[in-house]
Amino acid sequence: MIKAIEKLLKELSKRESSGTVFNPYRDPGQLNNLREYLNYLVKHPFPVMLVGESPGYKGCRLTGIPFTSGFVVRNSPHRMFEEIGKKIILEKEVSESTGTIMWKFLGKDKPVPILWNSYPFHPFRRRKPESNRKPTSLEVQEGIVYVKMIFEIFKPKIICSIGRVGEGILKETFPGMDIRYIRHPSRGGKNEFMSGMESVFQISDIGSEI
Repeated sequence: MIKAIEKLLKELSKRESSGTVFNPYRDPGQLNNLREYLNYLVKHPFPVMLVGESPGYKGCRLTGIPFTSGFVVRNSPHRMFEEIGKKIILEKEVSESTGTIMWKFLGKDKPVPILWNSYPFHPFRRRKPESNRKPTSLEVQEGIVYVKMIFEIFKPKIICSIGRVGEGILKETFPGMDIRYIRHPSRGGKNEFMSGMESVFQISDIGSEI
């Protein structure tokens, strides 16, 4: 697993940034942060993979860890941050709503899913790096290469699409799996997101169903 993680990190770090895409993994600190997170997952396996859209400029763009923010890393009571928090390198500690909602659900000791994005780099509007835009279909196609690598490392038994962006390509890529949809927590979707997460965690607690 460790060799496969290092291969993934190397591939992520190669991708050049552009006028509309920022690659946080060109930064050694954020590459380190992702390594710490993935190594934590190896030590604390949980067979659920949650695939979001792409990093946000206040969240994963700054931390390198999907569905987090600097505020979450430094303030969440979850046991993961107790274990790896001091190893996480941050330049900014801002808050981001999606990450905050995710870790509010996970609380102090819920198992940590394999959190990833359909497109692992930050897409933004031209000349506006502090903005977010949905990844294009071509970008999602590019991103599926890394989704496959994550899948091969962790072999999840349940895959969920957080939001609709990656749902279709996940179904194409993993035709033998039941791809579940969970409402994205943004734009008033918090309550539906929470109930969707609860249902997935209930299923994952029943070993015969996964």
